[in-house]
Amino acid sequence: MPLDSSASLLASLWSILLVVVFFGSSIFVHELGHFLVARWRGVKVERFSIGFGPAIVAWTGRDGVEYRLAWIPLGGYVLLPQLADLGPVEGASELDVAALPPIGYLSKVLVFVAGAAFNVLFAFGLACVVWVAGQPTIAEWNTTQIGHLAPTIRLADGTAAPNPALAAGLQPGDYVRAIDGIPVQNFEDIITNILLGHARAGDGRRESLFVVERGGRTLQLTVYPRLVGEDNVRSAGIEPAEDLSVDSVLPGSPAEAAGVRTGDHILAVDGELLFQRLALSEHLAQHAGRASEFRLRRDGQEIRLAIQPRLEIDERTGAKVARVGIRYRDSTIIIHPSPFAQIADNVTGTFRTLGALLSPSSDIGPSKLSGPIGIARELHRQAQWDVRRLLWFTILINVNLAIFNLLPIPVLDGGQIVFATLARLRGRALPVNVIATTQGIFMVLLLSMILYVSFFDVARMRRENRAEAAPRAAAPAAVPAPAKP
Repeated sequence: MPLDSSASLLASLWSILLVVVFFGSSIFVHELGHFLVARWRGVKVERFSIGFGPAIVAWTGRDGVEYRLAWIPLGGYVLLPQLADLGPVEGASELDVAALPPIGYLSKVLVFVAGAAFNVLFAFGLACVVWVAGQPTIAEWNTTQIGHLAPTIRLADGTAAPNPALAAGLQPGDYVRAIDGIPVQNFEDIITNILLGHARAGDGRRESLFVVERGGRTLQLTVYPRLVGEDNVRSAGIEPAEDLSVDSVLPGSPAEAAGVRTGDHILAVDGELLFQRLALSEHLAQHAGRASEFRLRRDGQEIRLAIQPRLEIDERTGAKVARVGIRYRDSTIIIHPSPFAQIADNVTGTFRTLGALLSPSSDIGPSKLSGPIGIARELHRQAQWDVRRLLWFTILINVNLAIFNLLPIPVLDGGQIVFATLARLRGRALPVNVIATTQGIFMVLLLSMILYVSFFDVARMRRENRAEAAPRAAAPAAVPAPAKP
């Protein structure tokens, strides 16, 4: 086997191992919260399982608890017969539940909340690591400056339409400060706000209110996003600004002949201000037959150089392209967001996603979410990039798990809290058949949603695999829809 292939295989196996460890640890931490608080409050623990269904391996500890690793890796559970009857999911209890002492309301709530609380604590711990070690990110996604506005965008049905942002009056070089009243800190915030937006104009068109800064002035511009891509998501047709600093000049290139040096920063070409590499490439392609005047900043001074581009064959597309022989700085930078900022951003993003799901004017539905397959896929992608990115995504997963499991849905922890609260208000337990029927219905609905979301996860994976070799812009991670851990 060639060395390159062996190295690639080892890297993939290492990434897969990291995915198993970090995804499994998120489930384990959640269930550990239930387990430890249940023991603290004197609740009988019959089984601690990672995964559902038949056991791969199981053993009984000295504490009398059965510990199990099961075949269906969609979460896990702690079997607490005094608190909740989830026999169809967790398996029937072998104990005489009636002979066990009753558990108080406070103990029930503490046990059910503990899983989410431990996920948040775990996320905060990982966030501290990211804060110290740094989070790799693409430089242009760490700005709010618009870099390029193509004349048209490709709609979901494949047809071309005028660029919504361009039609609204946005310009390259504008700094986006807020969208729909929500401040933005980077370009991922911008894209996310557009995706999750659900405002509509009086005529029914999708609407986003941009607040931008241009030349020291603050402007409010209304953009009417369109649906693009096979996932039918909102897009305003904007792309981020990039660092146009020269990292190196290729030997024998037109740039070297013209006198371009490492460290020069490209400001404009033929009087047109530049904020993105693609805009420069398009300009050179349109004027390949003549020299273009470059305006650059060098050591705090502006200089002008005439450079005649050279037509070459692009190795990936086979098309002719105009090049001047400049290599730009690495587009990856390291940021150090505080742990509190990381947790707050994830909490806000999760609730905004839930809001978009519930809004009738939103374009976000269950098909846009990521289930277990999509989450594992994204974990693998982040692990292949950098282990610190894997930590960042694991933080997102744990915050999602915490919030999702506290939703007032039967079979989830939040639903069990609702049952316990209703029983306390009534002064007696809820009818067993009512609880069993309700949980059965919602379990079917939950599993159906997981299967539905997973279908679209697989479809997205196939599209990504087909387009893997093609150049494409980076995009924010899909918002996970975690299953009950």
